[in-house]
Amino acid sequence: MTRIFSFEDLPTADLVVDAIYEGGSARNTGSDPIARLLPGAGNQGGFRASGLGTQKKFVVLYSSGEEGDWPDRLDLNTGQFVYYGDNRTPGHDLHDTTRRGNLILKAAFESAHGGVAKRSQVPPFFVFTKCPTAKSNRSVQFKGLAVPGFPGLPMTEDLVAVWKTTSGERFQNYRAVFTVLNTATVPRLWIDSLSLGSGASVPMTAPSSWRLWIDSGAYAPLTSELTKVTRTEEEQTPDTELKRAILERVWRYFKDSPHAFESFAARIYQLTDQRVLIDEITRGSVDGGRDAVGRYLLGLSTDPVYAEFSLEAKCYRPMIGDSAANAVGVREVSRLISRIRHRQFGVLVTTSFVAHQAYAEVRNDRHPIIFICGRDIAEILIKFGYGSLERVSELLNETPI
Repeated sequence: MTRIFSFEDLPTADLVVDAIYEGGSARNTGSDPIARLLPGAGNQGGFRASGLGTQKKFVVLYSSGEEGDWPDRLDLNTGQFVYYGDNRTPGHDLHDTTRRGNLILKAAFESAHGGVAKRSQVPPFFVFTKCPTAKSNRSVQFKGLAVPGFPGLPMTEDLVAVWKTTSGERFQNYRAVFTVLNTATVPRLWIDSLSLGSGASVPMTAPSSWRLWIDSGAYAPLTSELTKVTRTEEEQTPDTELKRAILERVWRYFKDSPHAFESFAARIYQLTDQRVLIDEITRGSVDGGRDAVGRYLLGLSTDPVYAEFSLEAKCYRPMIGDSAANAVGVREVSRLISRIRHRQFGVLVTTSFVAHQAYAEVRNDRHPIIFICGRDIAEILIKFGYGSLERVSELLNETPI
């Protein structure tokens, strides 16, 4: 059961991974839990730093999960956290932001790739996400202690300025990649020492994974293995209003011309990995739809090895309002399995979800099938810059029906 800290207990609470910290009852920023939990962090915004100048005592990264153009994302399997900087509207230079968040990111990532002396200047980053409770809509969940960079990711790719367009205006923002460290609890003693500006000089109060990174630059990510091999209907269905709206827009565009959905589905799969190559879209003879065939690049581009795949797409009705969804069942999945030859794998893309029996049979029998469902489609589009209905419509119009 998830641990919940009351608003009254926050000043003395440790930071416990996945614990919920409740907000207050007042209808103003005084009910913000982060400000009460971490003195000096402030009570507004997604980027909250404590301390003067660019060398901060600590930094809070808060994500509401509701900004379509800036899809912050934590991968629980690997411990990788992708966070977008604070230049989120046009009209400003990359580093010209109110909270100077992008300047702090720039300084932190530069120091992270230096020696011990440089790394010791990097402030700890505390990651929180929005998590409303019955007592307060301002409640948050602590996701972990993070440091700049990620194992195996080149320093040229962990902090990248990306271009966005809003209302016809172009501007840049940072896409920063962090590692959430293998630390279950951040002790209050260290938090208090950081607030006093003495955290670096009291190393024994700091978590061991933090000390390891400072001393050697070695990452100890907080990884977690899946305890189940299938996803529920809820886990395959969009979990925010924006994702639901995006998926509905896609489904309504193709629902009367499902044969056109297959080329769009192939494009969705290509977005997930640059190593995906689509060789051909072929018209099927059984259901009148189209199937894509392609290859996945393994190894080096100078000495490639390819794994072939077959892709099928099902433009089925997702759950819209009170209307039930049309699930992908055993029959549809069996058809894809029958088409896979030795050493090939299959991809099934649907605007709906895969029924439990079909999903379980595939996983239990270890068939090499990738499922990309309704929520996946919405999240993939958001990740690659299609985070508004306007942008999604522009993309859809590129696919004739």
